[in-house]
Amino acid sequence: MKNVLAYGLCSLLAIFSLSASAQEEPSVTTELELGAIFTSGNTENENIKYKVTVDWDQSEAWVYQFTSDGFRSSQDGISNAQRLYHTGSANYTINPDNYIQSRIAYENDKFSGFESQSDITINYGRNMLQSRSNMTLGLSAGVGVRRSETEFDTENVVIARLATNYNWNVSESANFIQDFSIEAGSDSSIYRSETGIQTDIRENLSLKFSVKVKHQTDVPINREKTDTETAITLVLNF
Repeated sequence: MKNVLAYGLCSLLAIFSLSASAQEEPSVTTELELGAIFTSGNTENENIKYKVTVDWDQSEAWVYQFTSDGFRSSQDGISNAQRLYHTGSANYTINPDNYIQSRIAYENDKFSGFESQSDITINYGRNMLQSRSNMTLGLSAGVGVRRSETEFDTENVVIARLATNYNWNVSESANFIQDFSIEAGSDSSIYRSETGIQTDIRENLSLKFSVKVKHQTDVPINREKTDTETAITLVLNF
């Protein structure tokens, strides 16, 4: 089990490679999100947030996604917050309503008490609200393994994962987003939520306001169970 996450990543890469020959003209879309605040004078402060999402439609059956989400904060040159969260997934479309998803995730939060946390899951997904032109709702559920590393110990546990992804086109220029997931294991459960609204400024540029919450039921001593992140960012699509 020690190398199960590495095996999972290799499996995803193998899937990508095997299906690459099946489509000559894949469709790739990229979304770049960036926010930053810098101050100087009596207090030197630096806050940087970014998120990159790449969607790759390799064929009618296969859709891949990679996301890298990061945040760093420092004051007077001393880092007081730093988090990186990367995910990769491969979705196989059974029909317009149903799909199978392989997903891998890695998180490095410098001040969480964990050296890193990573997981790999196999999920069944279903697309809801197909009759609605201005809404989408995705539901997925699956099982997998989570690896948690601290300075003194490494633990691998079986987890069950449940996730929802809701998108509502409020108007021609505004979208409401609500994502939620639960990763339940015998050691602890992790809840993640992102609520946001995105408004178009220009054709490929928009402004996004978002609130993220992560809650873990069991954490290292002297660490908080709940982390929140509120951000206003610019989003570029290309």
